[in-house]
Amino acid sequence: MEANNKPSKQTLSRRHFITACAGLPFLTEFSFEEPFTNSVNGKINVSNLGVTLIHEHVLVDFIGGDKISADRWKHDEVIAKALPHLSEIKKRGIQSFVECTPAYIGRDVLLLQKLSEKSGLNILTNTGYYGASDNKYLPAFAFKETAEQLANRWIAEFENGIEGTRIKPGFIKTGVNSGPLSEIHQKLIKAAALTHLKTGLTICSHTGPATPAQEELDILLKSGVSATAFVWVHASGSNDDFQSIGKSGCWISLDGVNEDNVEKSAELISFLKQQGFIKQILVSHDAGWYRPGEPNGGDFRGYTTISDKLLPLLKTKGFTDADIRQMMVGNPANAFAIRVRKV
Repeated sequence: MEANNKPSKQTLSRRHFITACAGLPFLTEFSFEEPFTNSVNGKINVSNLGVTLIHEHVLVDFIGGDKISADRWKHDEVIAKALPHLSEIKKRGIQSFVECTPAYIGRDVLLLQKLSEKSGLNILTNTGYYGASDNKYLPAFAFKETAEQLANRWIAEFENGIEGTRIKPGFIKTGVNSGPLSEIHQKLIKAAALTHLKTGLTICSHTGPATPAQEELDILLKSGVSATAFVWVHASGSNDDFQSIGKSGCWISLDGVNEDNVEKSAELISFLKQQGFIKQILVSHDAGWYRPGEPNGGDFRGYTTISDKLLPLLKTKGFTDADIRQMMVGNPANAFAIRVRKV
């Protein structure tokens, strides 16, 4: 994918898909069905995801889980703001877009469906609840219900559709604070584990430092869920942290790429490649962020830094086209394939 040039379409052929994912979990068992995920427009084979941004946002509402309501924004206004940015990455060869805004903080699956149809992008949405930011975005019942009860809510969205629609989640999104896990955050991860074992949805958890990441992995492993079903969102820490946690087999999500940290991001990706983790690296911007309540939705950051700046820089550092395809096509396809992954 070259900056300022329209790349050739990089949907994985079956041969390239198997090559990119060789030795990875979902190819270890025989299945009659191609690995798939759910987009807002229905089931899609992950081999058709193509070049994928794995952690982005369209709209996020920070008013709080007890006050949020979909009447705080209008679809036409959000579309007018977001669609040009989505169309821009489509021109650059991006084919799929993982939208990580969870329930009670602005998830709007019908809005995402409209944007998918207008932009031509595959868009994935999620189930799950977000406990980071000291639980501001959790519904009141999340404090009272058990992990099993919360999991049943998320499983119902997978089986029946979200909020009365036929749109089903393509992954689980949750979030924890940056320190040791609180009791309620442990419950959220337990609920995510139970949901995964029932649905096969990948668990993406807003995490940050290594301490909560390791505690999350411990809960998942004790619940019988493989580390390969876990995405360490906002991965950070020392090189030793990356090495120790990376050895578990979890996904290492470097999802904060922006104009100011391109060189640092390239150095970290190079380090992870040297350590043998290239088949676990996921890359994105964590950009977008239409904010209801702010004039014209506030500042909206686009999604082009990776294609325009980061990938060309990586090529100057010795990354091959196959390396880029692995990170931007093969890894997202494997990470978001819906499949139960047990210890």
